[in-house]
Amino acid sequence: MNHPDFRVRGKIFATLGYPDDSWAMVKLNAEQQHEFVKTNPAIFSPVKGGWGRRGSTSVSLKKATKTVVKKALALAWRNAAPKGLAAGSAL
Repeated sequence: MNHPDFRVRGKIFATLGYPDDSWAMVKLNAEQQHEFVKTNPAIFSPVKGGWGRRGSTSVSLKKATKTVVKKALALAWRNAAPKGLAAGSAL
C-alpha cells in the first residue's frame, strides 16, 4: 500500500505514513483505543470507518511524544502477537 508496516508473525500491528508522513496507525483493542483517545485527543483518533471501530487508531506524529508512542506500539504488538510469544516478552 506504499507505506511501511510493522508485523509480528505476519499480522500488521502498526503502519507509518498514511495518509501522509506526519501520521502513523496502531491497532489497539476498543478499550485501549478509548483510553488513548480520551487521555491524548490531540495525538490519537480512531481511523475513519469500520477499521477505526475495530481499534485502528491514527497517531499524529508531530504532536506525539516518544513515551506515549512507545506505549501504544507495545500494546499493539502484544495484541497482534501469538499468546505464547507475547507472554514471554519483556515489553
